[in-house]
Amino acid sequence: MNDLNKTYTINLSFEEIKLPPFQDILVLAKNSIQGKIGLSKSFELLVPNGFETIDVGNKNIETVFVNKNILTKIDREKVIQILEKNVFPYISEGELISVDFKINISVKNIVLKDF
Repeated sequence: MNDLNKTYTINLSFEEIKLPPFQDILVLAKNSIQGKIGLSKSFELLVPNGFETIDVGNKNIETVFVNKNILTKIDREKVIQILEKNVFPYISEGELISVDFKINISVKNIVLKDF
């Protein structure tokens, strides 16, 4: 074997990660390898009291884990409605899906009058 004619090209990239490896919402489909109880315990160890577990009555979805910071801005029913319309239809049985759910709040036309 003549290794003199071989060239190796290596590309690296890396970035800092945070635990858990998702920040906003995690959707657990039915029959996923990861179970709801195990994931709940893991989240409680990694980010105590950071996520709310919401069981969903959807044919493909078992549970949704939502960052509690999101729920201080939008109620859980509205979050689930948004996910049901825009995310759930694309999830297959057994999947574990991370959802980037960023909220921007803007307030316009604030008028202050002298007291």
